[in-house]
Amino acid sequence: MNSKQLTTYMTEQPTAPTPLTDPASRAHAGPYPGTIRGRGAAGVLRARKAARAFADHLSPAPGPDAADSLVLVVSELVTNAVRHGGGRYTLALSASPDTLTVAVADRSSVRPSPRAPDTTGGTGGFGWHLVELLADEVTVMPGRVGGPSTGRRSALRGKTVRAVLPR
Repeated sequence: MNSKQLTTYMTEQPTAPTPLTDPASRAHAGPYPGTIRGRGAAGVLRARKAARAFADHLSPAPGPDAADSLVLVVSELVTNAVRHGGGRYTLALSASPDTLTVAVADRSSVRPSPRAPDTTGGTGGFGWHLVELLADEVTVMPGRVGGPSTGRRSALRGKTVRAVLPR
């Protein structure tokens, strides 16, 4: 684990993901303006392309290593959401002068955890380690459904994984 690394597990309701600012990414809008929703392998490819377009349109542009790290973290988090989180995801990206932030929500309430990478059978195990290596901070927040707007009692469902990378 990176010495500047912080992985936290939140218990409070997360706020809405910060919208993407790339206009080309709005074709597959999610529940918040500028987010992307997807599923399956095609959704993973779409998320990677959206992350690359997001980085390419920032001004000032992040360095090539930061942009590549962003795309890799998006790919790993979205792949995990598709494989382990119910098959669907919602992606939101944001940037500050010093950071790039990825937020991926899925339907599973199970928190990601590192596992031993499979170097022979191709079953994975590398993704979470890569995310923790590349990000300065990783936060897992439970999601909620129901509540006052639906007239039902709010219940935990799903999660959002947020990774903050250096720009």
